[in-house]
Amino acid sequence: MDTLFNTKFEGEPATHTQPGVQLQSNTYDLQESNVRLKLTIVSTVGFGDQINKEDSYKPIVEFIDAQFEAYLQEELKIRRVLHTYHDSRIHVCLYFIAPTGHSLKSLDLVTMKKLDSKVNIIPIIAKADAISKSELTKFKIKITSELVSNGVQIYQFPTDDESVAEINGTMNAHLPFAVIGSTEELKIGNKMMRARQYPWGTVQVENEAHCDFVKLREMLIRVNMEDLREQTHTRHYELYRRCKLEEMGFKDTDPDSKPFSLQETYEAKRNEFLGELQKKEEEMRQMFVQRVKEKEAELKEAEKELHEKFDRLKKLHQDEKKKLEDKKKSLDDEVNAFKQRKTAAELLQSQGSQAGGSQTLKRDKEKKK
Repeated sequence: MDTLFNTKFEGEPATHTQPGVQLQSNTYDLQESNVRLKLTIVSTVGFGDQINKEDSYKPIVEFIDAQFEAYLQEELKIRRVLHTYHDSRIHVCLYFIAPTGHSLKSLDLVTMKKLDSKVNIIPIIAKADAISKSELTKFKIKITSELVSNGVQIYQFPTDDESVAEINGTMNAHLPFAVIGSTEELKIGNKMMRARQYPWGTVQVENEAHCDFVKLREMLIRVNMEDLREQTHTRHYELYRRCKLEEMGFKDTDPDSKPFSLQETYEAKRNEFLGELQKKEEEMRQMFVQRVKEKEAELKEAEKELHEKFDRLKKLHQDEKKKLEDKKKSLDDEVNAFKQRKTAAELLQSQGSQAGGSQTLKRDKEKKK
């Protein structure tokens, strides 16, 4: 892009470790002589870097649709200011193809197939100096054949205008363009030219014998810029607009082939929306009632379990209490029996002591006699 517009655009290089595809949009105001151009460049950061590339195209499609939706919402306003509206719709997709020399990747075919009804696609073979001239010619034929066989519709330069029919017809035969980019200027002969310096020689960016950069610049900026904008509006945007309005229930004629009534459609859609809203409300209410019943059942079950547990503990407590009372009674009986035996023993001992004393007294009396 720097080479194409001869400008140093701001932007930081991104790593190849992105978790998904991210789109970065930057808008620039360019001026050359008296010509002013508002240019928006959208980069698909991380495209093709993931192991699972199945959904790599989705963020790109969603971004393009979002720009169409924003334009549609502006168009549907009662007071439209489209002449001052910043049109953010994507007018051209420069789809870069790796210079493998073999065939297109499955990711390229799937992505271009998903995008061809939403944006003008111009396929470009990047870093074309990495492949020989003979291989490049075969590679272009191979790419064109694969695009046709897979039904991918790339942008064709218009040939209906006599003033550009010849050049556009010629350029259509050169698609896809093989380009080389460089902002480095080298002195070649007596002129400073943008080129790439290699140990084996120099590749000139603006030399049509070396690459198709000049062809791309001519077709994109000078010859067909307005047609790209027109194709975006009349073909891609109109397709999105028609599908979107049909989803909303709008049609050109009603089932009786009478002129379409916007008011009737609005009322029908409003009633349909209210019906769906009431249906969802009823479903949510039923769901709430069901959940309340389920919760009540759970609480009752928990309460039943608690009562059963309480009864078990109460019975266990009563059994333990009865055991303790029985044991206490047994101990009391043993204590009473022990006291009785002790009392009896003391009584016997006391009687024995009295008998011994009387015998001693009798012996003393006999001795005195």
